[in-house]
Amino acid sequence: MLERLLVADVYLFMMIFARLGSAMMLLPGFGEIGVPVRVRLLLAITVTFLVFPIVSATIPATPPILSELFVLLGGEILIGIAIGAIARLLLSMLQVGGTIIAFNSGLASAQLFDPTAGQQGAITGAFLATIGVTLLFVTNMHHVMLMGLVDSYVLFVPGQGFPVGDFSEMAARVVADSFRLGLQIALPVLVVGMLIYVSMGLMARLMPQIQVFFIALPLQILVGFSILAITIGVSMIVFLDHFETVMGGFLRTS
Repeated sequence: MLERLLVADVYLFMMIFARLGSAMMLLPGFGEIGVPVRVRLLLAITVTFLVFPIVSATIPATPPILSELFVLLGGEILIGIAIGAIARLLLSMLQVGGTIIAFNSGLASAQLFDPTAGQQGAITGAFLATIGVTLLFVTNMHHVMLMGLVDSYVLFVPGQGFPVGDFSEMAARVVADSFRLGLQIALPVLVVGMLIYVSMGLMARLMPQIQVFFIALPLQILVGFSILAITIGVSMIVFLDHFETVMGGFLRTS
């Protein structure tokens, strides 16, 4: 009897860990490349232990066939990856906005390693993304991510398959909204950059002997940084509100 109970508990723990562990590998802050793999694994196991009594009742009974077990595990892994990928896509709005700002402030060639993307990126994009991840923890937004994972067992009941249509539609909407909000974040710098480019063109036509590029580029960088400093507070509020709205969709009370 005891052996059967232990086997059942291992099965339940494995099913819960499949979804939570997959999501934790991608969630902003938890799944960053700078976080050691052992730390991420330990954190995922700890969260699984904590939510085990809450969500274990939603796990279906142990399937009699091994292939059915793999199908259940595959569905849970896909759901976890999808939730983590949605959260990661939300962070991309800051990278999009920062990249547009870099191109319109003369910093397109200033590349920096972006820890949130795991690759080289525009310096302003890496800066905004790093601040965004920091603010997610400062404002306790990581609680929303964790509660969304727990409540996802109500929205996506284990054993009912991976909702491909729902996640595809949600991913398309998140990508479109992230690009739109990223463009809105960079819009002040974009408008001023266009005005500077027009002014440079007029100066080049009126005074061809002047090296307009060497005169206007320092001004362009200074103006870009000044506008970024003025608008960064509003940009972060827009990001946090959008992040809370989308991830709050996984909450049971939303």
